[in-house]
Amino acid sequence: MSKIRPPRPHPFAIAGMVLGIGVLTAVSLWGQAGRPTWGLDVAIAAVSLVAAVAQLWWPVHGALAATLLAALSPVATPAATTGALQVAQRRRFPVAAAVTAAGMAAHLAQGLWRPNSGISLSWWLLLICAAYGALLGWGALARSRRALLGSLRERAHRAEAEQGRRVAEARMAERRRLAREMHDVLAHRLSLVATHAGALEYRPDSSPDRIAAAAGVVRAGVHQALEELRQVIVLLREQDDELDELAPRPGLADLPGLIADAQQAGQPVRLREEIADIAALPPAASRTAYRVVQEGLTNARKHAPGQPVDVLLRGAPGTPLLIDIRNPLPPAETTPIAPGSGLGLVGLTERVRLAGGQLDHHGTEAEFRLQARLPWPA
Repeated sequence: MSKIRPPRPHPFAIAGMVLGIGVLTAVSLWGQAGRPTWGLDVAIAAVSLVAAVAQLWWPVHGALAATLLAALSPVATPAATTGALQVAQRRRFPVAAAVTAAGMAAHLAQGLWRPNSGISLSWWLLLICAAYGALLGWGALARSRRALLGSLRERAHRAEAEQGRRVAEARMAERRRLAREMHDVLAHRLSLVATHAGALEYRPDSSPDRIAAAAGVVRAGVHQALEELRQVIVLLREQDDELDELAPRPGLADLPGLIADAQQAGQPVRLREEIADIAALPPAASRTAYRVVQEGLTNARKHAPGQPVDVLLRGAPGTPLLIDIRNPLPPAETTPIAPGSGLGLVGLTERVRLAGGQLDHHGTEAEFRLQARLPWPA
């Protein structure tokens, strides 16, 4: 907790304090008029007013100075008691208790040296102890309340800062999720478009019918990419449950369409399914498995165009779902049909890890292999 900062003296507070102590001192002087020590009382009254003003900036020193004067004359009592209250409000309790004890001792000396004819010494001491005790308790209570308000204010600032940090982290996580979704959805579709466009570029001698068919595939692919981009943007506007109701995300049941699109683009794909019941697979695992196959086909089409791809799906309830994708490495002189960002496998690894599975990808001298295992509860 931060250090308690006492309030700064306000000009009106200074004026009010000086006026109040001045009035009390004047009343005390009026009661001392005609005594032999009247001249000393006037001097002490002037010095006590200065000590009272000094208490606003240096409460301990001002209070001790007024307390010392109070031992010599009752006209310094208002400044001494005000100083005890200032110290109790602005300093720690041991310091305030010490100043209070000094004030009691000074007034005991005052009662012995200049006894009051209207009250006995015992009652005088009782009155002084009760007054200083009340001032000490009042000041300590005010200081505790100020400390509590400061602590609550600091907690509120910390909670606001923590909330801001959480909002920033949530926004960053949403951006990363959107980036992964855009990569998964658009990279596959645009790689198909690039494949057909490359065929048009390198085979200009094709018949008009084949060129028209390839152009139609490119147009349909671009249209489908725009439609999928629109669905991805909806992720920023809709809640997850509403999005699932409006446009369910693809799963393993949609795998035949994905394979057909790849084969239509000239990519040989051999699919082998050894799954007992696809419908029994949890939806989250089904969507993740679809994304793994989609990313594997996209990478193979980018970096090894024309090479056959083997896809193996194996699993059953109670055993992990295995997804194994292999393709031969292309010749050294092969140029990728589309540049890769290198972030697809990074995002896919995180997606698989969030689903509770593991992803492994590595290349050998002959082939590149992508393998994922996803949990499938019994």
